[in-house]
Amino acid sequence: MVTQSGHGSLHVEIDPASGVPPYEQIRAQVVAHVASERLLVGDRLPTIRALAADLGVAAGTVARAYRELEAAGITATNRRAGTVVSDGVAPADVVARQAAHTFVATAHEAGLDDDAILDLVRGELLRRHGD
Repeated sequence: MVTQSGHGSLHVEIDPASGVPPYEQIRAQVVAHVASERLLVGDRLPTIRALAADLGVAAGTVARAYRELEAAGITATNRRAGTVVSDGVAPADVVARQAAHTFVATAHEAGLDDDAILDLVRGELLRRHGD
């Protein structure tokens, strides 16, 4: 699925055979487009209904991806403008946020609680500063 936006284009595909939920595939691909600057500040994402229809998924799946993108500060939603790439998000921030999201999700799936995850991060930071 390719959607033209103000500056670039959004290409999103869903792999039904993947173990990754469709909403996460959508979220990750939008993040990748922003991080690579294929989508720029102010670029509009397709409407939830349009993207859901193009991808053959439920509108709720796309809505969840969009909610997570907005919660992370990557997009903003406005009734008039729709969902657009937020200003003030540098590509490096996007990549770091995606890495943090993936790390936390993986650590939770491995059975770690939030305190254990924070301990891992603190330990890694201490190790790096000790080098």
